[in-house]
Order: sequence, then structure tokens, then C-alpha cells
Amino acid sequence: MKPRLKPQDGLRILPSAMTVAAICFGLSAVKLCVDAINRDQAFQESRYTVAMAFLAVAAILDALDGRAARMLNATSKMGEEIDSLADAVNFGVAPAFIVYLAIFNGTGLAQVGWVVALLYAVCIVLRLARFNARLHGDKPAYEQQFFTGMPAPAGAIGAIGPLAAKLQFPGHWWASPTAQWVVAGWMIGVSLLVVSAIPMRKIHTFAVPRQMAVPLLALLALFIAAAIQYGYLVILLIIAAYVIHIPFAVRSRAWLAEHPEVWDDKPKQQRQARRAIRRAQHPNRRVVRRSAGRLGLRRPGGQ
Repeated sequence: MKPRLKPQDGLRILPSAMTVAAICFGLSAVKLCVDAINRDQAFQESRYTVAMAFLAVAAILDALDGRAARMLNATSKMGEEIDSLADAVNFGVAPAFIVYLAIFNGTGLAQVGWVVALLYAVCIVLRLARFNARLHGDKPAYEQQFFTGMPAPAGAIGAIGPLAAKLQFPGHWWASPTAQWVVAGWMIGVSLLVVSAIPMRKIHTFAVPRQMAVPLLALLALFIAAAIQYGYLVILLIIAAYVIHIPFAVRSRAWLAEHPEVWDDKPKQQRQARRAIRRAQHPNRRVVRRSAGRLGLRRPGGQ
């Protein structure tokens, strides 16, 4: 008789099952865009919307499968390889095809569109290969707070940004060569950010004070409601917020590199140390600002 699987043994395949499901959603998103070729505008918009939703589901599954593997003590080398391949499909191949089919296919710049789609997909694969190569290397503790270059899920959101803008702000402009060149330039920019050495902050490193837990949950509910009603705008806002955060991430990493005494501290303690050092370097700044504000003083020239 074959030994029966224990319940926990059956759960050990759950992370890999989530990864396989993510691949299915990513490829199904491509299939939806293929179905929309040469169809009426309403049908195309519905298929593009569902395709972006499928990519969002794939991203959620990608975020959960690793955590599930660690919780179930089911991490394995095979699971890591499947996860990396899934990222290449879901955040590299699928967005490249979706943008090409939705923006460039059948236009005068179709060949240019295919080139930038290939560039984006290759850059995602290179970024994943670099991440895997550095995964087990020796590096300072503070490096764990940052990605090197734009992570693959963020790159996918950035890549489909032009499609979200097209669906949110439709018009004849999107069929013009100017629009297609703008999208091509955007895709090249996203591709370069993906393989760049620019630090990007990891979301889980942001500390949430206890007193802010309830307001943040309320904001999360508002965000989900907005994503349901105004999904395209939410995608564009996410892209804008991520781009805005980049200079702050660069500045934060540069400060940490110059202060090895805080490398072993938690992110919250590092931020407290940074504020303390800033106050020590400029002890009179707050006093001067308060005094000037009370007196109504202004800088020369009205500045």
C-alpha cells in the first residue's frame, strides 16, 4: 500500500500551485488581448480591462506564494525556479504582448512597437537573473530594504500604464504616430529602470505606527473601492506615486551607506537616528523657523 499523505504534506504543494495559477492568469491575459484584435471598441475595452485584472491577480498570487511557502516550511529550489519563471511570464512576456497588441498592432509603427516589447521582456528576464544571482550573496543588512532597479511587478504596472491611460482618456490621438512614439519612449524608460542600479524601497520596510493602523485600514478600503470604480486612474496614480518615491529611496540608501553604525538597526530605528543626526547638525533651524513664523518675517525678495 502506498503511504497516505498527511494533511500538512498536501499543503506543501500549495505555494507551487499558486505560482502555476499565476502563470495561467498571465497567459490568459495575453489570450484576451489576442481575442480583441479587429473587434469593435467596446469589446476591445472589456477584454483589455479583464486582461489587466488578470495581471493584478497574478501579481497578488506572486506576492503570496513565497510567504505561503515560508509559513508551511515548503521552500525548495524547484519552487524558487518556478517562481522566477512565473515572474518572467507574468511581468515580462505578458505585459509586452498586451502593450504591443493594444497599442502598436496594425499601425505604421508596429515594428517599432515589437522592438520595444522585446526590449522590455528581455530587461525583465535580465533583472530576474540579476536578482537570483545576488540572492545569496554577502551584503550589508541595510541592502535588504531596497531593490536594485525597479522590481518586476512594478515594471509590469509601469508597462501597462499607457494602456490604462488610453482606456481612461480615449480619443483619436492614440492612433497617431506621435502617441505611438510616446508609448515607445515610455516602454524604453521602464525597461531601463528595470535593469538599472537605482535603489527602490521595499514596501514591507515601511513601519506603520499603531495609532495609524485604523486610519490606514480605512484608506485601504477607500483604495479598493476606487480601484473597482476607477481602476485605470488607480493604476496611473500608483505609477506616479512609485516614480515620486524614487528620489527619496536614493537619498535614504545613500545616507545608510554613509552611516554603518545603524546598519544592524531596524528601519524605524534608522529613521529615528537620521532625524536625530539632522537635528544635531542644524540645532537652530526649528527655532529660527518658529520665531520667523510668529513674527511674520519673510526672506528677502519675497521668497
